[in-house]
Amino acid sequence: MSARRTLLVPAAFVGVLLAVSGCGPDDPSGPGPAQAATGTPAAAATAGPAGAPAAAPSGAVTTAPTATTAPGTAAPKATAPATPTAAAPGGGGADDSYAYTHPCDSKDLTLRVTARPEAPTQRVIEVHNQGAHSCGLSYFPLVSVGDSHSADRAKDIRPLVPGGLGGPPAYPVGAGRTAFAVIDLNPGGGSAASAAGVDELNVVADGDHMPAAETRNFPLGPGAKARSPKLGLYRPTVADAVASAATADQRQG
Repeated sequence: MSARRTLLVPAAFVGVLLAVSGCGPDDPSGPGPAQAATGTPAAAATAGPAGAPAAAPSGAVTTAPTATTAPGTAAPKATAPATPTAAAPGGGGADDSYAYTHPCDSKDLTLRVTARPEAPTQRVIEVHNQGAHSCGLSYFPLVSVGDSHSADRAKDIRPLVPGGLGGPPAYPVGAGRTAFAVIDLNPGGGSAASAAGVDELNVVADGDHMPAAETRNFPLGPGAKARSPKLGLYRPTVADAVASAATADQRQG
């Protein structure tokens, strides 16, 4: 009997140990097939202090996280980094640099003069570029005021213009765009005129590159008076052109 008791006690003791350790043959926490195939450590990471990340098991190799794809969905395709789109070429006149070296041709321009109802002494000179490319104009149009019936145009009045302009390049006007200049015939508003019979405004769109033969004549209407007129620079809007005319302070050269 004593010999039989000696054999049973170790077997029972072993059973207790297996139950406590939870590593029996049916233990679901043991390493599965995937772990066996990949060599991933079977031991779980142990939690550290509250709020701290779990510690990796001893001997484990840590790698950077990788994106996962849900079952049944295609993996995202890799895309090349975006590259800046190259600027479109100027196309022979799409920018100011082209206009500065290509004076406007009169055949590509339309020229007209209109009155400003809110300012009866002012006239708006509009130069429209109907060509396919940008082109360059002088800083302001070449303008004079005179008598359409007089054979002596030497008596025509030339307006004051803004000073301190420097040399060319001057004013670029894009294809399909309009440049505006404003002349104030009588900025002081006085009733006396400096010359009798003034009834015509003479305009050359570009006095730097166009001959006198390109002069266009516009009637001022009855009762027009010219006294120390002022002409502004070409500007993209009428309001800007009006402001420029107010700064005119020197005679045209």
